[in-house]
Amino acid sequence: MGEKEKLAKIRFALEKCVGQRVRLTAKKGRKKSVVRQGVIEETFPSIFIIKLDNSIDQLPSSSRRVSYSYTDILTKAIEVVRC
Repeated sequence: MGEKEKLAKIRFALEKCVGQRVRLTAKKGRKKSVVRQGVIEETFPSIFIIKLDNSIDQLPSSSRRVSYSYTDILTKAIEVVRC
């Protein structure tokens, strides 16, 4: 299976999960990773957006959105797991 087919498969799987809660593990370098929870908000042709849950360091009314590309999943820079 080529890389384009793998990316299309990843994108299709994430499109089905829009609106569902996920756990996001992002690798930040040498043996460091950040684990957050949120909701897949939207998917686009080359990126997807996750709305993260409020955390202690953020204001109660603020919400943070992060975007990642499908290649981040393919290269294992991030891991997205449904809760």
